[in-house]
Amino acid sequence: MKTAIVVGAGIGGVTAAVALEQCGWQVTVLERAPELGEVGAGISVWPGAVAVLESLGVEGVAQAARVGEAAGMRRADGRWIVEAAELNIELPVMIHRAQLHELITNRFGLAVSVHTGTTVTGLTQDATGVTVTAGEQEYRAELVVAADGIRSVVRGLLYPEYQGPRYSGYTAYRGIAEVEVADGGGETWGRGQRFGFAKLIDGRIYWYATANREAGGAGNDVGERFADWHEPIPALLAATPAVLRNDIYDLPTPLVPFVQGRVILLGDAAHAMTPNMGRGGCSAIEDAGALGRVLRDSQALAAYDAERRPATTKLVKRSRSIGVMGQLDNPILCTVRDGLLGLGGKAAGLLAKRRKVEQSPV
Repeated sequence: MKTAIVVGAGIGGVTAAVALEQCGWQVTVLERAPELGEVGAGISVWPGAVAVLESLGVEGVAQAARVGEAAGMRRADGRWIVEAAELNIELPVMIHRAQLHELITNRFGLAVSVHTGTTVTGLTQDATGVTVTAGEQEYRAELVVAADGIRSVVRGLLYPEYQGPRYSGYTAYRGIAEVEVADGGGETWGRGQRFGFAKLIDGRIYWYATANREAGGAGNDVGERFADWHEPIPALLAATPAVLRNDIYDLPTPLVPFVQGRVILLGDAAHAMTPNMGRGGCSAIEDAGALGRVLRDSQALAAYDAERRPATTKLVKRSRSIGVMGQLDNPILCTVRDGLLGLGGKAAGLLAKRRKVEQSPV
């Protein structure tokens, strides 16, 4: 049986482990955290990623997730920029990250072994395989999948000249509000700040917010920043027992090659992007699906890079551009932005309706 090592047991890493096992590989997962699991709040899972999970036999996503409701965009005072009914777009399902992670790891079979509390510090490869070093321990396999996040140790070892993560200029707050509201959710854009929320299957509300500020600042000031925004935003913040705060980074383009010899980069280790499109976790899942196809079809590993690097490069660039626009602070530019978004939303909705009509059976 062929052997593989997956470095990192986040959503991308565990999906890759499932895909590798289904291709007939013996898989060793190395995770630096003391326990297997996922932290965070909600995650949007778009149809492409759902299809990958279904193809891997991951069960229960539909039962644990809630189909997103059509949600529009508002100003801080609650006035609509684009109303939900005008958008007419494909929507993701919303699920808690920990639930999604558990559903994927439930698919592990006997050929997957997990080593937690294991921090990778070195890597060497030759014609027959790869040796991964974690402290005094060494692991050997024919293939290594690096899914160890935006500050990937493996990527740094492979490409020491690469710049690495760059700060976006804003931080993000996330939480789960223990309250039910009638509002269907959506995003609100202000000056240098944004707030969005959506319902989970159990009725709780997943919310996220962004704010322009220097990297590394201390403290949680989200309640103060959004205290005078429209309801239910203050109510959601008041009903949130714990708030996660993370400065937002992405990887600069051009991205490094996703394949070097017998080592594969996957997820944030390959193409970390800002969360403005909600595609980061989905892209990692889709990476795993692509890797599985390449291995099943006995293609060269270069086929994985040829498929995934161009696709994710576009997402990295587009997501960063959306963030720049969303975090504008100049009042005049914000007014122009909101007007253009309103017109663009109406046009996009009309085009979506037209496509549905053209594609419907006569």
